[in-house]
Amino acid sequence: MSNTRSRLVMGNWKMHGNLAQNATLLAGLCAAPRSASGALLAVCVPFPYLAQAAEALKGTTISWGAQDISAQAQGAFTGEVSGSMLSDFGCRWALVGHSERRSLHGETDQLVADKAQAALASGITPVVCVGESLAERDAGQAVAVITRQLAPILALGADAVKKMVVAYEPVWAIGTGRTASPEQAQEVHAAIRAALAAAGAGNIQILYGGSVKASNAASLFAMPDIDGALVGGASLVAEDFVAIAA
Repeated sequence: MSNTRSRLVMGNWKMHGNLAQNATLLAGLCAAPRSASGALLAVCVPFPYLAQAAEALKGTTISWGAQDISAQAQGAFTGEVSGSMLSDFGCRWALVGHSERRSLHGETDQLVADKAQAALASGITPVVCVGESLAERDAGQAVAVITRQLAPILALGADAVKKMVVAYEPVWAIGTGRTASPEQAQEVHAAIRAALAAAGAGNIQILYGGSVKASNAASLFAMPDIDGALVGGASLVAEDFVAIAA
């Protein structure tokens, strides 16, 4: 079956940047020639710089989003940012369940699903991150872990899941010196696709995140179930980010 899904290359700036650095990076992205690949570019920036990104990217084909979203609509939740606040800016995307949120902030699979639902309620596309640790991979549990992570997402129903993006990020391939081969990545992407298809949402975009660089992007994107990338460090350099999309 040919892949009719569009390509999406999304940058996650994590906790990097300041007004001056961001201005340079955003200007570099805006000035870069769009590739013939037709990949949609997006950047997920820290909350204080949402307005800066919105202004800098106005009128371009580059979209932008947040790195997290509250599961709550409003109220006494100090430090949280709601979906309605994000949509106020015209925010298009929100990462939910990134491995760093799961490991450093104890986010559960159910909380991630609640956040995805909150994003949808505000007209924002959630990018649901899933992935296994090194110990889980070595124990042969990768697909079981991801199936568990996806269960509360799929429980939201096909109509909801069809409006999402899934990003597979093997935690063991981030900062460990080990990288997933395109074949290893495709194997997990195919399992995710099968689970989504069984839930009636088999044609949504599944991105790969895990040390994606210009040097390995083409071989990853050649895989039938990899529809793009969630890019960390390389998204902080305009030339590198655009090269991945190309």
